[in-house]
Amino acid sequence: MESLWAPWRMEWIAKEMKDCIFCRIPKEERDEENLLLRRLSTCFVLLNRFPYNNGHLMIAPYRHVPSLEDLKEEEGMELFRASILCLKAIREAMKPDGFNLGINIGKAAGAGFEGHVHLHIVPRWVGDTNFMPVIGRTKVISEALKDTYAKLWKVLPKMSE
Repeated sequence: MESLWAPWRMEWIAKEMKDCIFCRIPKEERDEENLLLRRLSTCFVLLNRFPYNNGHLMIAPYRHVPSLEDLKEEEGMELFRASILCLKAIREAMKPDGFNLGINIGKAAGAGFEGHVHLHIVPRWVGDTNFMPVIGRTKVISEALKDTYAKLWKVLPKMSE
């Protein structure tokens, strides 16, 4: 596999490894810079800084818990309601053909932050998996994060719960 030289990531990686992003980001008052799209009572919606696809969102509870069964009932219900809001917002703003939703619980399941459960929502389009990842082992993200953030910010905060 080819490696892309991306030294700009080291500052972010070093910072992120010191603490949990899902605990730190909602405490800061830098929502746009941190790509935080919506704050709810028990959880928040965040655009993934290293997306699998355009519009890749994450929903996390404010409370630092490792798995779904550790959530209080109101946190679990709000996490699910937030996922519905996000699906509606992404459909309106980006018109995807489908979605992948997933929760990685534990290191063996691929959890990058295994101590803080979070839900991934990845919009999908017919043809978004093409020869680049298969032959070139490179994923192309065709829109800048700030542009995606702006699209989703316009619709997500205004959607009713």
